[in-house]
Amino acid sequence: MEEICKNWSTWLKKTRFSYMNETQVAQTLNWLFSIRDTVIDMAEIKSGQKVADFGCGSGLLAFGILEKFKNDVEIIFSDKFIDCLDECKKILETSNTPSNVKFLQSDVTDIKLENDYLDRALTRSVLVHVKDKLPAFQEFYRVLKSGGYYCAFEPIISENTRYYELLDSSLISDYEDFKNAETELMTNPVDPLVNFSAYSLDKDLETAGFSNVLVNVNVAQSKYIALPDAIKSWFTAPPGPGQKTMKERFLVYFEEKKVDNFIREVINALSDKEIEVNTKTALIKAVK
Repeated sequence: MEEICKNWSTWLKKTRFSYMNETQVAQTLNWLFSIRDTVIDMAEIKSGQKVADFGCGSGLLAFGILEKFKNDVEIIFSDKFIDCLDECKKILETSNTPSNVKFLQSDVTDIKLENDYLDRALTRSVLVHVKDKLPAFQEFYRVLKSGGYYCAFEPIISENTRYYELLDSSLISDYEDFKNAETELMTNPVDPLVNFSAYSLDKDLETAGFSNVLVNVNVAQSKYIALPDAIKSWFTAPPGPGQKTMKERFLVYFEEKKVDNFIREVINALSDKEIEVNTKTALIKAVK
């Protein structure tokens, strides 16, 4: 990888914002806090309940729950990666870890909890890193009590604005080649980032046994000035630890010289110009 990303806590704090300027980072953080509040409100958490933030990462949902409910609920910070849990522990240690907080290192496809344990299971941008979504839904269903809720937020990356849609084809030497390659990449059935839609999420939740399934899709439009360093990061910043950058994905199709030329032409075509992108997301709620 051109940009080293050793673990999830590093990626969450640094790499995922590497293509953004300060204004965009601030806007993104405000958006994340808005998402946090929406998911927590959807969950309708009540005093005395047991709630888990699966794939908690930097703890956005779990800390939001803790802030809102204090000691009134049991909160589980759960993640597959110990570095994420360690980061959350460090934050809590500065204010004395409340007695109602637990930590669980666990994969969402094999949750280390007994059946019917939780009242609420929450995730944010977790399924996008899970190759097979159905086993995760089956695990959420298993650990929830009857009447418990699964609530989540997920980006639908496969349906976002694609790079070729932003470009004037006359400015790109191999426009059709890269358009075709990007189309294949964004519809790859074994890539967890893109191998699902709102429809498939709905069907998998129903197959797992959930009822009253709601998958509400939102399309956000944003305009911003594309800066050269930010455009370069589109191709060199990995979407997660151990995952290929966009440049590396294109290298499956083309020689490096051709890919590097494409990146240069994209930077030249879009630098300091206003671009408009569509971002599709889904808010999910389902009942056991």
